[in-house]
Amino acid sequence: MTAKYAYYPGCSLHSTGSEYDISFRAVCEKLGIEIEEIKGWVCCGTSPAHCTSRLLSLALPFENLCKAEKMGMTDVVAPCAACFARLRTAMYEAAEDPDIAGQISEALESELPKSMNVLSPLEIFCNEANIGEAVTRQMPELKVVCYYGCLLTRPSKVMQFDECEYPMAMDDLLRSVGITTLDWSYKTECCGGALAMSRTDVVLKLTHDILEEAKAVGADAIAVGCPLCHVNLDTRQEEVEQEYGARYGMPIFYFTQLMALALGVPLNKLGLQKHFVSADELLSSVFKE
Repeated sequence: MTAKYAYYPGCSLHSTGSEYDISFRAVCEKLGIEIEEIKGWVCCGTSPAHCTSRLLSLALPFENLCKAEKMGMTDVVAPCAACFARLRTAMYEAAEDPDIAGQISEALESELPKSMNVLSPLEIFCNEANIGEAVTRQMPELKVVCYYGCLLTRPSKVMQFDECEYPMAMDDLLRSVGITTLDWSYKTECCGGALAMSRTDVVLKLTHDILEEAKAVGADAIAVGCPLCHVNLDTRQEEVEQEYGARYGMPIFYFTQLMALALGVPLNKLGLQKHFVSADELLSSVFKE
């Protein structure tokens, strides 16, 4: 039976992170996974909402879960790490606090869904037992470090995703499609996403540390699963180089882009041209198309 999920893209995957959306859809198609975008979805609220109003920060995610339930769906996949975190946080807080659950229900003028499952693409792809059989392009010489960021696994009691401090889901997934991933100590370090506009000095320092460590262990590229992380590591890389007198030129991929390449999706179908740090030279040395 074909797996089917309600797809919550969130604001980023329809804008700055559109290549994540494109590559996620491409991988789902290759693996025969059916996704249906939630009809009329709204913003999850992310940081601006939970810094302003607890009720708003929980009602917005539940509005989307209610919409998914009306579609007859119980499994929701949310690729953006921030959206994933807000959806899971809303479910956790409503389950732990009947009073806040009642307030959310009253605000939405709707009963809250009783059984919804919010998943990361990492989880649904890791459940594909025969994923290796779909590989058509071998890239073992490509050395990647997997950067999970600080939202996918924290807080652990809420996210219940992988091992909080040293997750392996992305590593295992990329290895299953023939890509070499390296061990490193910055998997879940923060890149300063929430400070992107207010404290760019802090963001540059955190991003510099991540890039330095990736370079130190011999990585050719970094794989991410968060649009905010991608923005900091990709679009700010030149600024970091100028600030610290360093040179990286390190491509930043969404892990779904790397998966799609391994599964035979053409280079020009993955939004790679959007990236500030070009991957052309790296990929041309890995394979020819």
